[in-house]
Amino acid sequence: MKNFVEELKWRGMLAQMMPGTEELLQKEMVTAYLGTDPTADSLHIGHLCGIMMLRHLQHCGHRPVILVGGATGMIGDPSGKSQERNLLNNETLYHNQECIKKQVAKFLDFESKEPNAALMVNNYDWMKDFTFLDFAREVGKHITVNYMMAKESVQQRLNGTARDGLSFTEFTYQLLQGYDFLYLYQHYGVKLQLGGNDQWGNMTTGTELIRRTLGNEVETFALTCPLITKSDGKKFGKTESGNIWLDPVRTTPYKFYQFWLNVSDDDAERYIKIFTSLEKDVIDALIEEHKQDPGRRVLQKRLAEEVTVLVHSKEALDTAIEASNILFGKSTKEGLEKLDEQTLLDVFDGVPQFEISKDQLGQPAIELLTTVAPVFPSKGEMRKMVQGGGVSLNKEKITDQNRAITAEDLIDGKYLLAQKGKKNYYLLIVK
Repeated sequence: MKNFVEELKWRGMLAQMMPGTEELLQKEMVTAYLGTDPTADSLHIGHLCGIMMLRHLQHCGHRPVILVGGATGMIGDPSGKSQERNLLNNETLYHNQECIKKQVAKFLDFESKEPNAALMVNNYDWMKDFTFLDFAREVGKHITVNYMMAKESVQQRLNGTARDGLSFTEFTYQLLQGYDFLYLYQHYGVKLQLGGNDQWGNMTTGTELIRRTLGNEVETFALTCPLITKSDGKKFGKTESGNIWLDPVRTTPYKFYQFWLNVSDDDAERYIKIFTSLEKDVIDALIEEHKQDPGRRVLQKRLAEEVTVLVHSKEALDTAIEASNILFGKSTKEGLEKLDEQTLLDVFDGVPQFEISKDQLGQPAIELLTTVAPVFPSKGEMRKMVQGGGVSLNKEKITDQNRAITAEDLIDGKYLLAQKGKKNYYLLIVK
């Protein structure tokens, strides 16, 4: 059985852990949990480090439990936040939980007959009937306000710039999370909590609550992964257009693939250890190969391939690669027609776009691409380029400048892709 702590260490995925954690993991099969927030119906790549921790945990022979915070998601966690979250209703929380489970099932084995089969739980199930009086008596009496006030996440909100301060609702969050750990210990034998390093305060409250409730002889542990950043210090996973989601509807596999393909050399070297299950010798060889010729971007390509297959599928990867090839002239009209509308728009995001109306179709190419949509500044320039074989429509060369462009040429019944030379693309959108 692999050593889970050693696995995390060489991958750069270990921030801190309580004394005795590694010894416990080497002694027995450990059930460990990680909480995730159900405020959206998809995880994004900011969640991936935690999910990969659970994946490595299961590969090392231990049992992963993923806790969906249906109850705590209704409140909001002050850790690292400057504002209180919006509260969600039951229907939304249930929908989000089901979507998250489908995504996590690609990383963890829930169906295994082995004792370390993964499990998903929702803390709403045990919190929904827990009255405030019961909570105050069974949980609140064990943890002092002094203890809670000393937590860094609470101090930051109290002393920070947030106008609204810290609500009582949020202040109780660490007790709720602590109670989760207590409940999971009692009902599922969970002895270890995993999480991001910003959760350390909440996680240690859980171990303290268990100790004070059940006695000093009961030992539970906490282990965190570092918060992943980019090499320039900026937040990982954020782009100008927002989060990179695991849901293909929110972020197309093409855009997802491109994100990993475009990370810096330094980031690729770190990320391939964190976000793939490749073994150390394979990764070391890839890093060495990359250093010999960084221009080939061996690391980025392998990283993008591995993560795209893991999150989506081999078919989605093939589509993403085919879509990527379109911009570099290695594609055909058939390849273009295979793309769904959102991927097509993602591929040509940033290229000049022209809107034309349906009744302008049927005109000769030389008219449509000069007068209607100024792909060419003049008819003379277009004639010259057509003669030289430098003009394409939907990846097929135009040999006759007077050929009519009709509705039959449209991709998805809406788009025309004009190409001038090798690298200049123009997207015509028919309204």
